[in-house]
Order: sequence, then structure tokens, then C-alpha cells
Amino acid sequence: MFQQLGIAVLLGLLVGLQREHAASGIAGMRTFPLITVLGSLSAMLAAHYGDSWILAAALLGVVAVTVLGHLFRRQSDQPGTTTDVALLLMFAVGAFVVVGPMSVAVAVGGGVAVLLQFKPELHNIARKLGDEDLRAIMQFVLITCIILPVLPNRNYDPLALLHLRPALPPGPLNVLNPFETWLMVVLIVGMSLGGYISYKFFGRNAGILLGGVLGGAISSTATTVSYARGTRGHPLRAHNASIVILIASTVMYLRVLLAVAVVSQEFLVQVFATVCILMLLTLLPAVALWFRVRRDSAAMPEQTNPTQLKSAIVFGVMYAAVLLALAAAKFYWNGRGLYAVAFLSGLTEMDAITLSTARMSLTDRLVASDGWRLIVVAAMANMVSKAGIAGVLGGWRLMARLVLLLAVPMVGGALLLAFL
Repeated sequence: MFQQLGIAVLLGLLVGLQREHAASGIAGMRTFPLITVLGSLSAMLAAHYGDSWILAAALLGVVAVTVLGHLFRRQSDQPGTTTDVALLLMFAVGAFVVVGPMSVAVAVGGGVAVLLQFKPELHNIARKLGDEDLRAIMQFVLITCIILPVLPNRNYDPLALLHLRPALPPGPLNVLNPFETWLMVVLIVGMSLGGYISYKFFGRNAGILLGGVLGGAISSTATTVSYARGTRGHPLRAHNASIVILIASTVMYLRVLLAVAVVSQEFLVQVFATVCILMLLTLLPAVALWFRVRRDSAAMPEQTNPTQLKSAIVFGVMYAAVLLALAAAKFYWNGRGLYAVAFLSGLTEMDAITLSTARMSLTDRLVASDGWRLIVVAAMANMVSKAGIAGVLGGWRLMARLVLLLAVPMVGGALLLAFL
């Protein structure tokens, strides 16, 4: 029941946010969640009593409130429909106290009170989100709620699809699952969207520390590109830019741990210590330098929408390619090409190799020792890539600073590979 009611609230908030942003005037971020929860509770009551008229009566009540809202919406002193819908919902809550679990009724009743109380805050959220921000949210809904459910949840062998081998039995490359691949896209895009929305609320003048944290939450590589471009022709900005890039790289390791935790908790145990060591070695020089310039205000470069469908498809293809390359290297070359795949993948981003490695460890295609080593190799390649980006886009001053600062985690990664 809590799961059903939670989904109803989220769907109501989603539509309510769009209507609030569009200034529909009838229902917004509070009214739509109330209506969806009313529908859910009414359906539960109808199922309990075996009488579908309960659900029909609730629908008629919503229709009546909507019609009255349209009739009186031009009167400036006419209150909105939120209170009227809350009255209907609380009637259903009262009935549910008798027939349903008391905890559900209490949670819904308390949620209604909270939703009614935080009117200014909810309206402020809708006002702060621009058209591009709302588009990003709706594109994430497209990626998650529309594309993901229709994809087949089964493994495919590309050689069998190309008729280069018999379809049965499944071969070593039988690792491509459209549903699971797109689920990884949803995970990465969701994390990036969270960082993007946070950036929108904190603004461009977030400062060095918060700028690095938000940039890392969106994309550490994209943050490196943005800040490197900002230092071109402004050598004095190189110091601050290097700190932001290092902080963003630190947050990148948090993304790695979160992604692994979602895919395979067993693999998380294997990689947790090594990833934390790399994260700590990256964080320490950044924090030491940040204390010297913490009073400076460094404006974040404008961040782009991370939920573009094209970008999602590109990541999905990249993830599938890395997964396929790891499977091929493991089977055909006895694992000798695994590190080359990890290094090449890490040059762009850590997400694809992280999720591919975690997925293969889950299906016993990789042993734990190979898994964490691949993550370390990819992380070292990512450091090399960031230094190269800094040199090309930001000049030799920024590259020299990053090479010096990233030498600490690079040496740490080399020691981990050599002695563990």
C-alpha cells in the first residue's frame, strides 16, 4: 500500500509541477498529488467493500470540484481547489482508519497536512525552475517511464543476431540485455539530473567547494572541460580551476560507489576500500589548497542539460560496447585485453566501465580481483584524460597544476596495482 501511495504522490507531483510551471490556475503541485492519493485510497476502499461506486463517487467529487473551479476562477477572492480536494481526501482517510491499516491512514493524513503547509516552498520551486529545467525533468521521465518499460528483458548474442554463429547454446558474448542496459542509462542520467537541479537552485555563484561538488555530481569530465575553457586567457584562474576539478574528481568516486552499490552489493565490498583510498588521495590536496582560497567566489560555468535523449543513447551504446569488449577480452584473449578496455573507457568517463564491471561480476564473468583492478586502471586513465583536457583547453599552467596534484592519486593507484 505504501508503495502504491508513494507512486501516486510522485506521479501527482510530476504533473502538478508541470501545471504549476505553466500557471494553469486550477491545480498545481499540491492539488494533483491530493487527487492521485484520493484515487488510490478510493480504489482501496472499493476493493475492501467490493463496491465500485465508492471509486465512482470520488471521481464525481473531483469532477464537481474542477467544474466549480472553472466557474469561479475569474473571481479574485475565490480560493483554489486545493482545500476542496483535501476535504474529499480526508473523508477517504477517515474511512480508511476503520477498514485499512492504521499506519497508512496516519501517513496519508500527515502527508496532507505537510503538503498544505508548504505552499510557499512548493510554489517557489516551480518558479525557480525554468523551461530548460522542466524540459530536463520531462526528458528524464521519457527515458525512465516510457522507454525503459517497453524494452525486452533478455540477453542477446550479437554474433547470433548477425547469423555468425548458431543461436543455441548461448555464447560467451550473450551479455547484451536492452532493459538492463537502459536501466544503467537511467541510473547515470538520474544522478546527473540530481546534480543539475541542485546547480540550478544554488546558482552559478556557488563558490569553489560547492562548484566542484555540483560539477562532479553532474559530470567530472564536463566540469574539467568547462573550467579549462574558463582559464584560457585568464592565467590567474588556473589555481581555482584546478581545485574545482580535483573536488569534482573526488565526487566522481562517490558516483562510482553509488553505481556499484545499485548493481552489485557484493562487488561493492570488493572495491570499496580501493575506491575510498583513491578518493582520499584526490581529496586531500584539493582540501589543502581550498583552505587557502576558500573566501574566493568562483562562478560556475553554465551547465548543460544532462538528460538529452541523444546523450542517453550515446552512453547506452558506450556501456553496451564496454560490456561486450570485456566479455570478448575475458573469453577470447584469456583476460589479457581487460585492462586495455578499462583504460580506453576511462579516458572519457568512469560510468560505463564501472557499471559494466559490476554487471559482469554479478554474473560471475569476472573475479573480484580483476574487477577492482579494472576500476583503478580506468580511474588512472581518467586522470590522464583530465590533465590532457586541461592542457588543450586551459593552457600549460592549468595542466602543470593538475599533473602535480593528480600525481598523488596516480602514485597511489600504481601502488595498489603493484602490491595488492
